[in-house]
Amino acid sequence: MSGWARAHPRKAAAAKTALAAVLLFLVGVESVVLTQQPTRPHAIVVAAAVVVCLCAVPYRRIPLTLRARIAVAVSLTASAVLIAGQHALRVWGLGEGIALLVLLTAVVRRAPGRTAAVLGPLLGLSCVLAPMRDIRMGVFTVVYGVLTVVVTAYSLILRWQDAGRLRDLAAVRDAERLELARELHDLVAHHVTGIVVQARAARFTALDGPRAGDAFARIETSGGEALGAMRRLVRVLREGEARTTPVAGLAEVRALAEAFTRTGPPVTLDLEPGLDRALPPEVAAAVHRIVREALTNVRKHAADATAVRITVHTVPRGTELRIANDGGTPARLAEAARGGGFGLAGLTERAEALGGTLTAGPAPEGGWEVTAVLPASDPAGD
Repeated sequence: MSGWARAHPRKAAAAKTALAAVLLFLVGVESVVLTQQPTRPHAIVVAAAVVVCLCAVPYRRIPLTLRARIAVAVSLTASAVLIAGQHALRVWGLGEGIALLVLLTAVVRRAPGRTAAVLGPLLGLSCVLAPMRDIRMGVFTVVYGVLTVVVTAYSLILRWQDAGRLRDLAAVRDAERLELARELHDLVAHHVTGIVVQARAARFTALDGPRAGDAFARIETSGGEALGAMRRLVRVLREGEARTTPVAGLAEVRALAEAFTRTGPPVTLDLEPGLDRALPPEVAAAVHRIVREALTNVRKHAADATAVRITVHTVPRGTELRIANDGGTPARLAEAARGGGFGLAGLTERAEALGGTLTAGPAPEGGWEVTAVLPASDPAGD
């Protein structure tokens, strides 16, 4: 059953009923005509038409391929008997022909490749042979031949479009999983690095009484935050759900700076007033991620830093973010960014995906600085 049918069960049931009613109405009209000349060929036409029309109506428990096989077998058998023997007079199965076209569309579009390659031509052949049952084949044979070609071509186009959508969906899912891997790195690395720093401090510092309790409490809090973040991301990966909104923004940047100040060098945060409301959510999320990665790198590579300054201001090109510390130049940081992780290399990709830039290197006044310029709007939408 298609996604539309699952989402609208009542409408799907009404559509099935309408299709069955139309097909059986056509068969009924032919049956009324046949009552004037009831013969064995006419009975074969009506019987085959009823079976094929019932096969054309979707059923939840009967697969499409099974219904198509039954319809092909019945229709081809009836056509072979009538063409080789006594032809029918005046009628040949109009409802059956339409039902075969309906099945042809469904099979060519939705059936597996090999099944469609076999059943499709057989259904097309059934459509073309049905008018030949009449002793006066006439123009209907040509009409149904043309209809078969047109329906097949249109169904193939729909199949290729569906395949393209599936490929696009797979690409989006792969990109989302890569994004979640980066999120996992950013979140867990940030929290776990804080735990390691605090544990080392507790190890090499003589702590007793309340100070020891406070140190272990901070370690416990950081560990709980890391586990919570990891559980949320693993749940999303397991359920296969893509996020439609960013996980954090400028409000979380403030919380991040306050948390870092409690366990590391003090952080001075300078946010332009009103930027919370003016900044697009995607840009705000990117700012949060860059700040988080930069603070994590300060802990990893700038142990001698005594202060960190974060500024977020509007510039002509968009929004400029600067994270600077007064520690020594972290020579290992560039190597880590070029390695297999999702550190600054991943953040650079994010900034470039938004149409911005990100650079990291020694600051003119000493220390280390990360600078990102992010556009205020999506360049693809201009």
